[in-house]
Amino acid sequence: MQTLDALQFAHALTRKETAHKGDCGKVLLVGGATSMAGALTLSAKASLYSGAGWTVLMMFDATCAHLISEQPELMVHDACTTTPEQALSSIKPDVIAIGPGLGQGVDAKAWLGTCLNWHGPLIIDADALNILASHADLLEGLRGRTEDTTLTPHPGEAARLLSRTVQAVQLDRQKAIMDLVDLTHSSVVLKGHHTLLLEPQGEIQKCVQGNPGMAVGGMGDVLTGCIAALAAQGLKHSLSLWQATCLGVQVHAMAADSMLQEGTGPIGMTPSELILYIRKILNQSLALMPAD
Repeated sequence: MQTLDALQFAHALTRKETAHKGDCGKVLLVGGATSMAGALTLSAKASLYSGAGWTVLMMFDATCAHLISEQPELMVHDACTTTPEQALSSIKPDVIAIGPGLGQGVDAKAWLGTCLNWHGPLIIDADALNILASHADLLEGLRGRTEDTTLTPHPGEAARLLSRTVQAVQLDRQKAIMDLVDLTHSSVVLKGHHTLLLEPQGEIQKCVQGNPGMAVGGMGDVLTGCIAALAAQGLKHSLSLWQATCLGVQVHAMAADSMLQEGTGPIGMTPSELILYIRKILNQSLALMPAD
């Protein structure tokens, strides 16, 4: 097992004087069902503040679009007015992340199936993982993907995918993540204290940053948006989805530590605040990069 050391990948985020939004990629985030639109909103803001050129939301409960009224940079689509195939053809995303607040209904399953057949980097989180755990055909579709894919389960989602208890996952997290990679043929982030990361044919990475203030709903949604934004920027700058995943996990945890050091938390630390610290950590990392 290695200690995660991903800040070296931040150099790929360096922007030329002539940079435009097309150089920074288009992220599509899919989710936001009834009563869960906040999850997608957090992912979207994390994507925006982590540097994506465009952040597009496919929201299942479009009546909650007012939740992001203070963030007019975000583009919101109603998932109920189009088919997944039509939406992807129209939006033409560079990276897709599906799962935050997705729900597990028929439409959610249809969207996941379409995303699994999409040719591009894909991040799968939250309810999209729960759908995979209960639909063998979709899991097989995931295993057959040839494009880069990252899964970001917490211990409960990992347990459902592996058909074991949460206690069993937590008792041997190394075995759990190895089994998840073997099951899904994908890169996996097993969230929790000292988050573990593993790509197929790789070595387990352990994130040693982070603190108990992160134990609040929405932190995982922020991580998903951050990884998606980094991956989108990396497409034209030689940064793979795996490298973006590693960088995202580390800056996410470092942002929480920075908040704690400044006196915010551990009690009352919020994902919304953390997003601003992610931006700060990313820009600080860029500033430390040696000049070409």
